[in-house]
Amino acid sequence: MNSQDTFCVNATSFDLPGQTAFYKGKVRDVYTLGDRLVMVATDRISAFDHILSRPIPFKGQILNQLAAYFLNSTRDIVPNWLEATPHPNVAIGRKCTPFKVEMVIRNYLVGHAWREYEQGKRMLCGVQLPDGLRKNQKFDRPIITPATKAENGHDMDISKEEIIAQGIVEASDYQIIEAYTYALFERGVQMARDKDLILVDTKYEFGRADDDILLIDEIHTPDSSRYFLADHYQSDFEQGRDPQQLSKEFVREWLMDHGFQGLEEQVMPFMPDSFVEMVSERYIDLYQRITGEPFHKNESSSLVKDIENSLLDYLKNVQ
Repeated sequence: MNSQDTFCVNATSFDLPGQTAFYKGKVRDVYTLGDRLVMVATDRISAFDHILSRPIPFKGQILNQLAAYFLNSTRDIVPNWLEATPHPNVAIGRKCTPFKVEMVIRNYLVGHAWREYEQGKRMLCGVQLPDGLRKNQKFDRPIITPATKAENGHDMDISKEEIIAQGIVEASDYQIIEAYTYALFERGVQMARDKDLILVDTKYEFGRADDDILLIDEIHTPDSSRYFLADHYQSDFEQGRDPQQLSKEFVREWLMDHGFQGLEEQVMPFMPDSFVEMVSERYIDLYQRITGEPFHKNESSSLVKDIENSLLDYLKNVQ
């Protein structure tokens, strides 16, 4: 094992009391315990719907703690699935039946939206975009550009009208999650502004538990969101430079520079130590910027065992 990987959680394989199912996602290991889910945030990192060649130290801890921070900060807007975080890498909450769409909301022309626009497309998920926009330009108002949730392979852009017509989400439910999406984004923008950041775009996922519609998964993390540094944005934009950002986009750009976009026959490049360290540092930087608190690295040499013990103790006490 590389020395950088010593403090990484690359995978787990627990046998928890009452466990009825296990699912390995791109970055999370998900255990089902009846009507509860246990999500272990590993240090795996994905881009273009592929898991990259090496884990990122402390990434899982950062994502899990940030997700809990934002979920707890938005409960007044929408109920969510989270109930407990018994370990920095673990979240436990209500099992939901997910709506099979991601509610992507954008306030700037960047990333996937820019790549589509640059190719000449002016209709994005049913939203008409005007000619003459520049990369990184702010929209007049945020736009929602949903994507279907794929079991395997790439998520696909889809419009609100197609979602409802195809019965993916009922019209009445879509109206609710659309309103939640705008309200959550407004809160996220304000929380970012308070820390001299710009929340550029993000995505939300929702599910149903009994008769309740809940916010699920993670929100406003660097895996699900893009941030610009507010102090630099305007001058960077005016001079045609890409704004300084805190997100996973730079990982995608590094992969594209090395000839990989997740397409068939493309070979994923190996990530050198210097790049792994830079990714970790960027995740830590965002955590500290967005929370205003120092990040305390969990540098245990037995992380996976510590996670298991924390879970067993928690489950013993709640049963």
